[in-house]
Amino acid sequence: MASHRTRPLLLAVALAATAPVAAQDAMLGTILEEPGSAGLGFLSRIESSPYKGADDRIDLMPLYLYEGERFFLRSNAAGVRFTPREDQGLELFVERRLEGYPEDETPDILEGMETRNSEADVGARYYFKRDNHALDFTVRQDISNNSNGTEVRAGYGYTLRSDRWALQPVLTVGWRSAKLNDYYFGVAPDEVTPERTAYSAGSGVDITAGLYGRYHILQNWSLVGGVFVKRYSSTIRNSPLVDSDMQWGAMLGAAYDFGNGQVRWDKEGTPTYVKVFYGRDSADGCHMVKIMTFSCLDLNDEDPTDIWGVHVGRPFVSGLNGWPLDLVGYVGVLRHNERGHQPDSWQIDAYMKGFYYGFPWSHRVKTRLGFGFGVSYAERVPYAEVQSQARRERNTSKLLNYLDPSIDVSLGDIFGSERWHELYFGFGISHRSGIFGSAQMLGTVDGGSNYIYTYLEAAL
Repeated sequence: MASHRTRPLLLAVALAATAPVAAQDAMLGTILEEPGSAGLGFLSRIESSPYKGADDRIDLMPLYLYEGERFFLRSNAAGVRFTPREDQGLELFVERRLEGYPEDETPDILEGMETRNSEADVGARYYFKRDNHALDFTVRQDISNNSNGTEVRAGYGYTLRSDRWALQPVLTVGWRSAKLNDYYFGVAPDEVTPERTAYSAGSGVDITAGLYGRYHILQNWSLVGGVFVKRYSSTIRNSPLVDSDMQWGAMLGAAYDFGNGQVRWDKEGTPTYVKVFYGRDSADGCHMVKIMTFSCLDLNDEDPTDIWGVHVGRPFVSGLNGWPLDLVGYVGVLRHNERGHQPDSWQIDAYMKGFYYGFPWSHRVKTRLGFGFGVSYAERVPYAEVQSQARRERNTSKLLNYLDPSIDVSLGDIFGSERWHELYFGFGISHRSGIFGSAQMLGTVDGGSNYIYTYLEAAL
């Protein structure tokens, strides 16, 4: 792994995404040390709400990180870079905007109003770095047909660093279009009350100052955190929904950098894992822990739905720290067969999965116990989640956290075929959830779905 002197220790881009400072701005760098690396972590944040009577928001943000030569994943953003240079570059991305009305407790000022949700943006970013200085220019446009608004940002950051830590003060200026401001801070004529007058918010310029930091604590582990303060434009400050000129926030978390491992994705001879699977949704009340402990393996017989899919993986680390533990990164597609309950749809999954194979009998029959952690995006909210959440009167989200526990055995070892040694048969759980409603990025969803599946996986 590269030394801390060979690459600037900048704050994770995903950290910036948690605040309205300069969400996902590339000038804030990456938590990952080397190209081709992946990482996982979490970030807890607290920020004041601009809306009258709303409590401060406390939120948990999962960190899903991958920095390839061309493609990247940074929690609530994914994209492609066209000029993969460290000193400057151009990126195109899609990003979930972490903004919207409070979804846990609605303040009186927002009662009766149509909820303004987080939206999806598409954008382009140009960044330039010279020594400790960084400039960043971003244009983004709503593509979720919520606000249909536009935002343009320009920012400057300066990095102070040593071998173990880095600090970066950042100043960002952002212009927001009238459509964007009016969606989150306007009041439509049919939403007027004696306490809430009609208001049409215009375009405006916000200014944000922040300080972000990272401290390398253990091998591959880092603490990340930051604080920010934001000055709203006059068109937001004058809204009858708003009672503050400023917004503040703070965040603290940890992340683990898997590195690019002992085997690179582009290294000749590195295996590619291909997994094909088929499954059914579990019965209501048969949650993931019960399935993993074999205390509930019931399938849904009332209104069943099926899944099938293909996931492709490449190893990041083989024999982590000398242990019988491999780390494999997967991406793939999953098809929901809704059996007429609603239109069938696709799902995209991306996750990092650890495989432990150090069992006493593994020298005779290789047995792998796996656990995957990542993110899942569904073209349409699966019917199993729609029904389950409706019964509990809870909201749904297309984007959710993804877990993939599994157990499998080598068919080659069972049948005495060396040729099939890396062909595995097993069972797993395809699990989508919102981390108990604690993550705004995941739609503040409390609940999800479980599909019990069987699979074949081959190393090619």
